[in-house]
Amino acid sequence: MEKEILLYNTLSRKKEKFKTITPGMVGLYVCGPTVYGDAHLGHARPGITYDVLVRLFRHLGYKVRYVRNITDVGHMENDADFGEDKIEKKARLEQLEPMEIVQHFTIRYHEAMTLLNTLPPSIEPRASGHIIEQISLVENILENGFAYESNGSVYFDVETYNKRHPYGILSGRDLDDMISNSRDLEGQQDKRSSFDFALWKKATPEHIMRWPSPWSEGFPGWHLECSAMSSKYLGDTFDIHGGGMDLLFPHHECELAQNTASRGNGGVNYWMHNNMITINGQKMGKSLGNFITLEELFTGSHKILTQPYSPMTIRFFILQAHYRSTLDFSNEALVAAEKGYKRMMQAGRDLEKLSRQEGEASKEILDLVEGVYRALCDDMNTPIAIAHLFDAVRVVNSAKDGKTALTAGDIEQLNTLFNNIVKEVLGLTDENSVGDSSSILEGVVNLLLEIRTEAKLQRDFAKSDAIRDKLNELGVIIKDTKEGSEWRL
Repeated sequence: MEKEILLYNTLSRKKEKFKTITPGMVGLYVCGPTVYGDAHLGHARPGITYDVLVRLFRHLGYKVRYVRNITDVGHMENDADFGEDKIEKKARLEQLEPMEIVQHFTIRYHEAMTLLNTLPPSIEPRASGHIIEQISLVENILENGFAYESNGSVYFDVETYNKRHPYGILSGRDLDDMISNSRDLEGQQDKRSSFDFALWKKATPEHIMRWPSPWSEGFPGWHLECSAMSSKYLGDTFDIHGGGMDLLFPHHECELAQNTASRGNGGVNYWMHNNMITINGQKMGKSLGNFITLEELFTGSHKILTQPYSPMTIRFFILQAHYRSTLDFSNEALVAAEKGYKRMMQAGRDLEKLSRQEGEASKEILDLVEGVYRALCDDMNTPIAIAHLFDAVRVVNSAKDGKTALTAGDIEQLNTLFNNIVKEVLGLTDENSVGDSSSILEGVVNLLLEIRTEAKLQRDFAKSDAIRDKLNELGVIIKDTKEGSEWRL
């Protein structure tokens, strides 16, 4: 299916016609999570955004090599070059090995992404598994004259780089302006400039995660990992680099500089950034008390929620806004999203039962289908696509009520929308559609909950927890209340 695809390129600040480097193959690299805590709402948006992008490309006939990394070393508190590694800090508090923390929260992240129906990446590399590649990259940058060693650490020389290549071109910043507004080095005496960033850090005695290198026993800088891993799996030049807007500066800006310093070009044709999620108009953050995990959303246990919300409701809510727009989260917005999602799923079920007349698809229906594809291919405009899909819902409801009649061609085209677009591209599954087995499923789950309640009364908590955990693995979410246990798919 040949469709012209437009993508907004952060580097050029305009929409560009997409063209692959390798015909028929799309190389996509997305910055994944730093795994030191449970997956939260901020993880959901990039997870869903780039999942839809992958689904759209594949639906249109492209092959996609989707690489999403796991950051398990080198990401310091406050995104700085000094202080404590986020994972090490969590490990000290929990009295665990850092890689136990990584494994636990990586599994939790994958579970959350599965519930949200995001496809797994083609490759999911970890920073700690690519130390050799990162050391080689540092050596290359040093050899090209864009870095310097200082007391066992190696830093990128931003001012030297800026004389030959503009630093700040991705984020729209000017180095001279940044210098004039800069602060002192604040204890970073190894650096020549506060704008220089670490490529390799010498480990302090208490630092747990460390590797040998030509300069010291230490660890790679946070920005280095993506340059090394994207090059390894997608080549020195690839199609799309994605991530959240919060990564634009300094992470992606530094990554672009590293690419250019080591290979002579930026290495990425299209830079894509999804925007942030706010809560009731405020930036989401733990310090503000409005930070919310996906588990809290699914169970309704956060104080700002009035009920649990299903993963598909969360997915639908995120897709209602364009990925480059700020998305404001509130309980009221989720209630509205839940109603909209259920209405769309009901229309899909009703469509399968509609009678049809002989005939080709009408121009109205064909235009509606074309409008959905046009919106998705125009920088992945999911809110416009969803608006067109609700036009299709109205058509289905009108036919269901006997107000209009649909031809076989009409229904075939509408099925294309509900199956190929809603399910395949947008990734929205019908959580309440369990066919003729719905009453059996309900009876089995209720029986298990009765056994679980009896186990709790007998203080057999191991058995109670085992039933709950097994049901969770099967996609049945349990919520204990004062009145008893509730469940949902």
